[in-house]
Amino acid sequence: MAGASVGAGNGVVLGKRARGNPNYSELGTGNAAAASAGSGGAAASGASTAAGSGAIGTPVLTGPTVQVQLTFAEKNSKRIVMALQSGLKSELSWALTSLNVLSFKEKDDGRKDALVKIPGLLDALLHVIDEWRDISYSSDSKKSARKRTLGLHRPTTGFGLEYEINTHHDPLYRMRTMPERNPESVTDEKKNADWWWDEEGLFNLDEIGRAERQQCAVAASNVLRNFSFIPENEIHMAQHRHCLETLVCCMQDHNTEDEELVTNAVETILNLATFVVLRIFTDPSKGRITEQAAVQAIVTMLESPIKPWHCSAAELLGRLVVNPENEPYLLPFATQIYKRLVDILNFPASDSQAAAIAALYNFAEVNMDCRLRLANERWAVGRLLRIVQTPHPLQEVVRKAALTLESLASEPENRSILLAYEHTFAELALTDARTSDMFARILWELSSRTGSKSSARGVWGS
Repeated sequence: MAGASVGAGNGVVLGKRARGNPNYSELGTGNAAAASAGSGGAAASGASTAAGSGAIGTPVLTGPTVQVQLTFAEKNSKRIVMALQSGLKSELSWALTSLNVLSFKEKDDGRKDALVKIPGLLDALLHVIDEWRDISYSSDSKKSARKRTLGLHRPTTGFGLEYEINTHHDPLYRMRTMPERNPESVTDEKKNADWWWDEEGLFNLDEIGRAERQQCAVAASNVLRNFSFIPENEIHMAQHRHCLETLVCCMQDHNTEDEELVTNAVETILNLATFVVLRIFTDPSKGRITEQAAVQAIVTMLESPIKPWHCSAAELLGRLVVNPENEPYLLPFATQIYKRLVDILNFPASDSQAAAIAALYNFAEVNMDCRLRLANERWAVGRLLRIVQTPHPLQEVVRKAALTLESLASEPENRSILLAYEHTFAELALTDARTSDMFARILWELSSRTGSKSSARGVWGS
């Protein structure tokens, strides 16, 4: 029975993330959920959509779904890795499409395809992203007269436009039509400055070829993101320095990089945050990313106005600081982090507030210095109180906001700041059943401390 690879023409299909559940994705829309992604009969042996024996049962979805044989990964693991390493358009399309289907995990789906079980797969996926990053450049720094013309539909790669001789798509077209110049009239300085733009490189890509390479890189990053949700892959990916460096580099170049690629990078490292130790970047001989550069890239994502980026960055920082080994690298940026997290508390989006509260809660549990800095941050206490007072769809967010205030109240140096809100604390302790016990403890902390030089005194003494 003839199967069909998941794809769309010769392109690459990306698993779409469903709203509300990061583990859930949809493949295919309309009546074209499965189409050939390879060339000739090579793609026919790909991710099969046959409904025969050995296939996963059809899940309940709003649209068509793709069924993959349970033994597909075992039978084709070597071929997938070699296809990614080949750099050929048809092979890359087949491999990335197959991996997106295999890494797609539906809700309550027990299928697990661990990345660590396929030797060389992680390095091959990173190679696809690295190839794109090696040829990517800022759109405002290129000259429109230059054509990047590697592999104009040549059988060696298949990327780019169809090769037509004696047209502007010809790699040597500019050299053939360029009028003769007097070499003595061109200064050495001008030659050194413009040689890169004046010469047509044999291994340059045209714009369509670059777009196809970019699509492959985005598909590879989507596979990495999907695999990061599988527990068996977390430790292996978190301890792979090249993997972490690639993700950090994508975040550093967020101004020029594809937005979907950056989003996948942030969400991937967020999934791995529990096992990430920033000390992995200590040795400069093994890579160009340092611990400070990695933290700065995350803080830059935190300051981004794009909602998925600053939400993921806030949650990522909160998870990283839980590990005591990461504290020395994160705390130098604490003031910058607190200011931005407090700003996010003022955003109307509930998920942005939830991410900021989760991060502030973890930072407040680190040490006394963190609690003092956070309490002295302008608007911090007032906005935390507003989260408690305003109805929020997630009760856990309200509870963590109250617990963060309780952590701040545990430091005697914060009394003068918190006593300004004593009446609000008392009102919540008497009227709000959800957090009354926490605010009662806050009032006790503010009133039971003795020896303070502050003239302000609480009325709820023990």
